[in-house]
Amino acid sequence: MNWNCLLEILACAETWTVTDGSVDLQAEAAFGGSPRVGAVRSDRERLLWLGERLDCSSSELKGETLGMWLAGLLLRVRDRTGKLVPLRANAAQRVYEERRGQKNIILKARQMGISTWVAGRFFLKTITQPGSLTVQVAHNREAAEQIFRIVHRFYEQLPEGLRNGALRASRANVGQILFPELDCEYRVESAADLNAGRGITIQNLHCSEVARWSGDVAGTMASLRAALVPDGELVLESTPNGAYGCFYEEWCRAEEMQMVQHFFPWWMEGAYVGVAVAEVEWTPEERALSKEHGLRPEQIGFRRQLASNFRLMAAQEYAESPEACFLASGNCVFDLECIATRAREVHPPMEKRQNDQLWIWYPPQTGLHYILGVDPAGGGTDGDYAAVQVIEKNSGLQCAELRGHLEPRELAKQAAALAKEYNNALLVVERNNHGLAVLAYLTTVEHYPAVYEQRGQAGWLTTAVSRPTMIEQLGGALSMEPEIFSSSRLLAECRTFVRQKDGRTEAAAGAHDDCVMAMAMALQVRTELKGHAGIRR
Repeated sequence: MNWNCLLEILACAETWTVTDGSVDLQAEAAFGGSPRVGAVRSDRERLLWLGERLDCSSSELKGETLGMWLAGLLLRVRDRTGKLVPLRANAAQRVYEERRGQKNIILKARQMGISTWVAGRFFLKTITQPGSLTVQVAHNREAAEQIFRIVHRFYEQLPEGLRNGALRASRANVGQILFPELDCEYRVESAADLNAGRGITIQNLHCSEVARWSGDVAGTMASLRAALVPDGELVLESTPNGAYGCFYEEWCRAEEMQMVQHFFPWWMEGAYVGVAVAEVEWTPEERALSKEHGLRPEQIGFRRQLASNFRLMAAQEYAESPEACFLASGNCVFDLECIATRAREVHPPMEKRQNDQLWIWYPPQTGLHYILGVDPAGGGTDGDYAAVQVIEKNSGLQCAELRGHLEPRELAKQAAALAKEYNNALLVVERNNHGLAVLAYLTTVEHYPAVYEQRGQAGWLTTAVSRPTMIEQLGGALSMEPEIFSSSRLLAECRTFVRQKDGRTEAAAGAHDDCVMAMAMALQVRTELKGHAGIRR
């Protein structure tokens, strides 16, 4: 479309009565009563007029907002065949437009077009609202470059009159487009960049595939949020990647954070169809899905094709419900359903001490014996926690839990005090790394006698051989006797305890596993105690 043709359309649009739900906004009044069609307006004035009304609707637009109409009029994208087509809202994009708020979090199946739609909306806001800085953050550099190609195409396909006039770009390189006449900028960055969002003020923030961000995800997100102005628009979106991590936590806290949740299952994408399956051949599960969501025979066929091609990955890549896709995705070592069920059942501790570090559910009982598993740490506030788990020897019941940023001497002091309180319990201290210092303080300063020994040496040594057995035993207990676990902190760590590609088991990026390892040690020694192996009391 050339610029003169677009001007005629915009001149016509300025005669419409557009509403924002409560107030009629006449084009004439917006320009001090100037004649609506005959007035000579600059391109900049027309863009500002549009920017003030992007979220307004009109009877002429047949249910669309002005922003949706402009997306189809001005913006071009490549469809699935590679053809250049107008950006017109599909089913998922329309539902998003109807429900979106100032702050949004989107959980979606793959290739629903949501990232492209948000990029288009923010591009229109950038070129029609002076002083705007839009930042789109992808999970890695390659994804950032791909998103920027989409945004750059938006710009390249604008009418030449705009590109040579009000929207002349002073810079349009990889990752950045500047519009000096409007003092606006569109920037695409990677979450892998440690400086993402620092030193800038953002009006529109789009964080893409957050579940796949690496490094200090919570820190990066906090930095970006701090850069967003109070009335700025925020979109966090991702396909699922496990019931853990920053995106999962953001999804669970959406109501608390006043974010609008959006979930888009695969069947909202019209292209996802296969060979139709006759209704008489449907399984009970397929009948239930069709009844609840209106799936057609060709969609049932596509679903069967997914199960055949993707197997266990189908529920992750082609989400059907938030709960199921989170549980099906990721590489959690433990049974997520068991964890989720137990997490709903646990009750708060009956007592909390030491600034919420020590939680107690079951005080010591006369005649019972206890084991304390101790996972030491360096004590710095930015590092791992030190953790102590108190279990009853006979039942394995979790009675108390200590977690805090404690340096070795303070940990030895608190662990000894807790062990004395629990009938002079057996102290099992991991002697790897900082554990040697804790053991030294227990012996020379606290003079605590009941310390676990392994082959004549104080402390428990976690090795490449012992660690898998410890984790396997903890996993078995979570599945077979979940009622012995009392701590929501422990269960949260279990949910984020994952298997890496090289087979290692550890906390997911940004998570902790200190409570997990302390409990694994305590349970392992409990098993040994039954056989009276390697124990000194």
